[in-house]
Amino acid sequence: MTTATIQVLRPNATREEALRTFSARGLAQLFWTLRSGSLRRIADVYVPFWSYQARYQMNRSVRQGLFALDAVDGSLDLFTFPQLPAAEDLELVETRNFLAPALSDAQAASLVRDKVQRAVFLEGFFKLRGAHIEIDRLPGVIYMPYWLGFYGSRGTVRCRAMDAVRRRVEGGKASSFFEQWLAA
Repeated sequence: MTTATIQVLRPNATREEALRTFSARGLAQLFWTLRSGSLRRIADVYVPFWSYQARYQMNRSVRQGLFALDAVDGSLDLFTFPQLPAAEDLELVETRNFLAPALSDAQAASLVRDKVQRAVFLEGFFKLRGAHIEIDRLPGVIYMPYWLGFYGSRGTVRCRAMDAVRRRVEGGKASSFFEQWLAA
């Protein structure tokens, strides 16, 4: 792995907070420990996201939103922004723990369109079905920070992911995403 300097959205969870989260007592943690073993270590990792501006018409008014889709395979949750992150919300990080974009523009556009439609629909805009959504990719890439907790017992290692911006532990989809990257 080569080291690179990447532009990262400033995390809201520190290493210590991630460690406390991955070590917390509770039913979810007990289940994870029984299934995967005890926490061995944690590491930061950065995922590239492409930003998109979406416009759609609802009841004769045009609405818009800013979204970000992971540029690796599009499987992680969308980020939504009221506005693009300002310079003070970003920082440069020198690291080896980053994934490379792998989606084509066409794949990404299709995925973001589907995810935006779902996100808008879940907000209660039930009449959006069949509405026209315009998607424009914005220039650049922003890396989103995640904390990975590595658990192991009997020769196996599993990882659990924490979104360091939203300060939440992700589900099995994100764990599989990072485990596949680590296995490659």
